Amino acid sequence: MNQALAPKYPVTDRVLDALAVSLRGCEELIPQEDWVKKLARSEATGTPLRIKLGLDPTAPDIHIGHTVVLNKMRQLQDLGHTVIFLIGDFTTLIGDPSGRNTTRPPLTREQIEVNAQTYYKQASMVLDPSKTEIRYNSEWGDTLGSRGMIELAAKYTVARMMERNDFHDRFKSGTPISVHEFLYPLMQGYDSVALKSDLELGGTDQKFNLLVGRHLQAEYGQEPQCILTMPLLEGLDGIEKMSKSKNNYIGISEDANTMFAKVLSISDVLMWRWYTLLSFKSEADIAALKAEVAAGRNPKDAKVALAKEITARFHSHAAAEAAEQDFINRSRGGVPDDIDEVSLPLGEGGAPVGIGALLKMANLAASSGEGNRLIDGGGVRIDSGVVSDKGLKLGAGTYVVQVGKRKFAKVTLA
Repeated sequence: MNQALAPKYPVTDRVLDALAVSLRGCEELIPQEDWVKKLARSEATGTPLRIKLGLDPTAPDIHIGHTVVLNKMRQLQDLGHTVIFLIGDFTTLIGDPSGRNTTRPPLTREQIEVNAQTYYKQASMVLDPSKTEIRYNSEWGDTLGSRGMIELAAKYTVARMMERNDFHDRFKSGTPISVHEFLYPLMQGYDSVALKSDLELGGTDQKFNLLVGRHLQAEYGQEPQCILTMPLLEGLDGIEKMSKSKNNYIGISEDANTMFAKVLSISDVLMWRWYTLLSFKSEADIAALKAEVAAGRNPKDAKVALAKEITARFHSHAAAEAAEQDFINRSRGGVPDDIDEVSLPLGEGGAPVGIGALLKMANLAASSGEGNRLIDGGGVRIDSGVVSDKGLKLGAGTYVVQVGKRKFAKVTLA
């Protein structure tokens, strides 16, 4: 029988403060009144709440868009609650159908293990590792067995499953749906049962799966978890969600100078949304900064502060300071101190090398043709001078070659 939440604990100012932290930047908190009761009970009894985030290791790296939910986890962790970073090594074998119009090809066990090795290390750049419980859902997924899987499947109806938008749309359009895809939301929901979760976090695209967790906990006689969804972060273009495939992302393993410069490249409007979802500054501090900008302060000052905060989180404060100075040097036409040095051969018989071929050989352009297009756009400099002649040939010597704002190489032809 479901354990109901009894409203017998006082809602103190500390509880209301914790609720404000929970709501900051979130899309939905369901049901909010139950979360308030859980917070009140936790404060009164001194028992931390169990807060779960599951990520499937479908790729070897994560970008800062993934850290939106990690940031929320850290905020709740700092309130004293137990956070559980769940690596979905079992569910990845099924493949999450969320937002898909085709069946997602499952990864092999070997691919999953390779990807999982980096996930927690990267997540630890946001979470406090000493206060984080790390789990793998293969712990219970592998041992559930055929009988357990049948019993689990009996606790959810096909009609409810078909309410899910992607399943409904695919069925209506005649696009195949494999039976194993129904197992994904069931297994994600069962994770909450296994971990006795009080709150599960996820992106807005995970809402259906998170609600399945609430349903299954009630079926198994547990107090249902609350769910908190966070918005999907817009990428550098300010339009599409951050994605490696759209090349509008910042990888958390990118070097400090690139990370800093990419943050500075976003629009002033997008900057404030990033502040809400990515910064650890208080809402009062962000509001004060926004008021200063509205009163005439240069918005670039606020963007620099955001770039330094994000860069320091994934590198160090010293690296963030150095990245700022590097950006200033580049903006003034200066050359960074740590550029790559490349040695290239001259042509046959010591013949000069064409600029397009040089850009390709120095890995400053993907091809000679792309190099020529960069020249047409005024994006190539040699020794600080803009290259305008695609027929330029360079003889023996050392040259500082710049492509765009961030690519440099000291090229020696011999």
